[in-house]
Amino acid sequence: MSQDVVFDLGGVVFRWQPLVLLQELFPRQVRNEAEAREWASQIFQTFHPDADWALFDLGVIEPEPLAQRIAARTGLAEADLLHLMRNIPPHLQPIPGTVDLIHELKAQGHRLYFLSNMPAGYADHLVRENDFFALFEEGIFSAHVKQIKPLPDIFATAQARWPLRGAPVFIDDVQHNIDAAALHGWRPIRFETPQQVRSALVGLHCLDVGSSGSL
Repeated sequence: MSQDVVFDLGGVVFRWQPLVLLQELFPRQVRNEAEAREWASQIFQTFHPDADWALFDLGVIEPEPLAQRIAARTGLAEADLLHLMRNIPPHLQPIPGTVDLIHELKAQGHRLYFLSNMPAGYADHLVRENDFFALFEEGIFSAHVKQIKPLPDIFATAQARWPLRGAPVFIDDVQHNIDAAALHGWRPIRFETPQQVRSALVGLHCLDVGSSGSL
């Protein structure tokens, strides 16, 4: 029977490896994973709706003032922060195994949606560069609605906008988003790998055992 499946994007459909990206962009300042973790913690912070990067995801601050704000808080160079922000969109490459799952779910008659924390510029880039977005019925980017996971209002907005039939399956790689979805009555799958998600979808009767990909 056809079901509704909601995908997170960054870290699920698209690669998101900030520690790798920081070491690639700043090899002289970020020389190892420990230093990359320190930079990442300062730039991206732990989630809070008033945190600098959360404001970016919410669409209430532009890159230049965001760089100024983070630089003032951390002492990192404003130019380095802008360089990082410019290089995030090309870093967000599709994860082939997840894209395969999207095609398979669509081919088997399921309705697909996405729910993503994403600044508007990055969102526009992803939609423009990836034609598989046509396989989604609808989707919500945080910057477009000024709401953000894991807060409950963005799940309520999705519920109100989409013709969901009961509790959708929700795939995300962040535990607090998984917890929020469960509280909203959705059926969450914590993303680790495409193969692990495939097995979970088979277990929920969302994917035929004989579909592409071995179990």
